[in-house]
Amino acid sequence: MTRRQWLASLLAASTAQAQQQRPNIVFILADDLGWSDLGCYGADLHETPNLDRFATQSVRFTNACSTGPVCSPTRASIMTGKHPAKLHMTTWLENAEHPATNRKLLPPITKENLPHGEVTIAEVLHDAGYYTAIIGKWHLGNAGFYPETQGFDINIGGTFWGAPPTYFYPYKALQSNGEFRYVPHLENGKPGEYLTDRLTDEALKVIDNAKGRPFFLYLAHHTVHTPIEAKPGMAEKYEKKIKPGMRHKNAKYAAMTQSLDESVGRVLAKLDQLNLAKNTIVIFHSDNGGYIQQNITDNYPLRSGKGSLYEGGVRVPLMIRWPGVTPAGKVSHEPVVSADLYPTMLAMTGLAGDAKHNADVYGKSLAPLLKQPSAQLDRDELFFHYPHYYPTTTPVSAIRTREWKLLEYFEDGHLELYNLKDDPSEKNDLAALMPEKARELRARLNDWRIQTGAQVPTKRI
Repeated sequence: MTRRQWLASLLAASTAQAQQQRPNIVFILADDLGWSDLGCYGADLHETPNLDRFATQSVRFTNACSTGPVCSPTRASIMTGKHPAKLHMTTWLENAEHPATNRKLLPPITKENLPHGEVTIAEVLHDAGYYTAIIGKWHLGNAGFYPETQGFDINIGGTFWGAPPTYFYPYKALQSNGEFRYVPHLENGKPGEYLTDRLTDEALKVIDNAKGRPFFLYLAHHTVHTPIEAKPGMAEKYEKKIKPGMRHKNAKYAAMTQSLDESVGRVLAKLDQLNLAKNTIVIFHSDNGGYIQQNITDNYPLRSGKGSLYEGGVRVPLMIRWPGVTPAGKVSHEPVVSADLYPTMLAMTGLAGDAKHNADVYGKSLAPLLKQPSAQLDRDELFFHYPHYYPTTTPVSAIRTREWKLLEYFEDGHLELYNLKDDPSEKNDLAALMPEKARELRARLNDWRIQTGAQVPTKRI
C-alpha cells in the first residue's frame, strides 16, 4: 500500500467512525394534535400509554409553541430554523396558492414552495453522511420542491397536499372539488389497512435499512388531521368511556390519538430491539394547536384552537429524549418554539450547518434546557404572525414573554393583553387597564415585523 492509499484509507475510516458515533434522530410530528390531547398533558378521554411512558424518559415542555398556527409555516420553521414571517410562508400551501379576496383585508401574497436556497436540516444531516427519510406529510411545495430536492434520500407519501383523502387503503379518493387525491408510494397494501399503521411500517423499514449509517427519520404523521376516521372497533371503546363533564368527547378522534400513540410505541420498541435507543435522539412534537371546529377536540384550559394566535392555537406538546444528556421525567416551563428544533438538532449532532443560513435562523438551541430543564434561554420574547383569515381568527400578530402576551389585530388595530402567568386561559384582557404595557409590547412587536420583513394584509380598494 502506498502512502497516499494509506492516508486515504485512514481518512475513510476516520469519517466512518465519526458518522457511526453521531446520534440518530427520530423526529415524530403529529398533525393538529392539541396541547391537552395526551394523557401526560391532561387528556380526560384519550389513552396514550406509550407517549405517557416516553414523557417519563424525556424532557417534557409545558410552554412549547408551534411557530405558526397552521401546518405549513411550522413545518418550514422546523426544516430551516427560520421564522415563517421571514420566509414569507405564513399560511398553508393551498391557501397561499388561492388567497381569499372577499374579506375586509387582502392577505399578502406568500410563498407556497420552500425555496431551494434555504438549507434544510435534512440537507445538513445528509451532507454529514446521514441516511435521511421522510415518511408522511410534506406540504412545503409542489413536485419541483418535494423532499427529494431538499435533502431527503427517501420520500414515502410526501406531497404538496396537506391531508389524506382517507386513512384506509388504497389511500386515494375523488374530492368534493373534483380533485383526485392520493398518498403515493404505499402500494401493495390490503383492504382495511390503516394509514397511521402503514406509515409506521415504512418508518421501521427505514431504521432497518440504515444498516449502521446514522439516520434521520422524519415521521410526519397525518393523524390526527381530518378526515376523522378511526380503525374499526376502536371508537366504540371510547364511546363507552365518555361521561358528562369531560372536555374530550369525540370517540373517533380519541381512537385516532390511540393509533398515533401505538405508532410511537412501535418505533421506540424497534429502537430497543436493535439496540439503537442509547444512540438515538427522539423528538415528539405537533405542528399547531388542536382543531376545534366540528367538535373534534378541546384545548382546555387554553383558549381557541388551530389558526388562532391564542394559546390553544399555538401551544403544543413537545418531548425530547437525548440519551446520556436529558434527565428522565423532568419538565421545562420555558417558552420555546418549533423553529428552535433546527439549531437544537445541529447542537445535538455537533454539526455547524451553513454559516450564511444560520445568520438568519430565528430559533435558539434547546440544548441548555435539555441538560438542565430549570434553565432559561437567552431570549426575552417570542413572536407570532398570521396575516390571514381562518375560522378562529382575523389577521393578527402576537408577542409573548414569559409572563405577558399581546395580540394586535389588523382589521381594526385593536390590542389584547393577557398575563399568562395568572391567566393561561386568556380570559381577562388587560389592554385597557394597562395601556403602557400594551404600548410597550406593541412597539416591540412592530419593530420585529419591520426587522423581519413580515408581510401584512392590505385594505381592499
